[in-house]
Amino acid sequence: MNEADQAMLAVDFCGLSLTSPLVLLSGCVGFGEEYTRVRGYSNRDAGAVCLKGTTLEPRLGNRPHRVYETAMGMLNAIGLQNPGARYVVDKILPTLDFSETRFIANLSGSTVEEYAEVARIFDDSPIDAMEINISCPNVKEGGVAFGNDPDMSARVVAACRKATSKPIITKLSPNQTNIAENARRCIEAGTDGFAVINTLMGMAIDIEDRVPIIGNNQGGLSGPAIKPIALLKVHQVYQVCREHGIPIIGQGGVNSVQDALEFLIAGASAVGVGTALFYDPLICPKLNRGIVDYLKRHGLSHVAQLTGSLRLNS
Repeated sequence: MNEADQAMLAVDFCGLSLTSPLVLLSGCVGFGEEYTRVRGYSNRDAGAVCLKGTTLEPRLGNRPHRVYETAMGMLNAIGLQNPGARYVVDKILPTLDFSETRFIANLSGSTVEEYAEVARIFDDSPIDAMEINISCPNVKEGGVAFGNDPDMSARVVAACRKATSKPIITKLSPNQTNIAENARRCIEAGTDGFAVINTLMGMAIDIEDRVPIIGNNQGGLSGPAIKPIALLKVHQVYQVCREHGIPIIGQGGVNSVQDALEFLIAGASAVGVGTALFYDPLICPKLNRGIVDYLKRHGLSHVAQLTGSLRLNS
């Protein structure tokens, strides 16, 4: 891709200069090194990489099975397995090449205070931004309650805001009554951006043994099956965000150029790529080229011109 084409893709997200609107989603690329072993893969093809969900103390995660393929999607209940925030900052971040792309930490906790402490640890690190995971559907405590309650969501954001000066991106749950109201409360509490949406809660059943296939009984559903829901949620949150200049990472089932374009048109400034990486690790260059081709065909000079360009039927 030449410099002119690359310039068409560059976006400003929460004050960060991204070379592409594509963001690799937390849990899909480990701590930034997983796919670097694949021939032809490069973190440079994404504007940012969200690292694996991190808690204050190390976690072993859930019992197996943790992953199960469904029709047009995937259930996962990893359970936030991670080595703890201090280990990530001291041992993992120094191994990352920050000249390749932007790296975003993903924060989780069981209490408001734990979220704040993890934010403080990452504040004293080279990480570019922090994604607050208040909506993880595959752990038994913490995330879901925080993400589905606007008051609790705002409390977590406010506590993290006090703990860091770095950009904060709040990951919103689709498993709530009024996602736009939750977004409004998080904006008031100090979030700089949103990731919309996290996975939906789902289940799969072994009919022979009559038990859930996922060891945690339920897990987060991702993949193409959730895209229509994700698009609507992005559109709803955008109605609140555009008044405040708050950007959105639109995500949920992106596996083609058309998918990425739909999220941008619905109101996203960036597009998250997750489950698609499991079956096509080299999808990002294809998406980047496809977005550029679309912009040229429609006489547009920059990807930001697509954001929120949806025209509703009268």
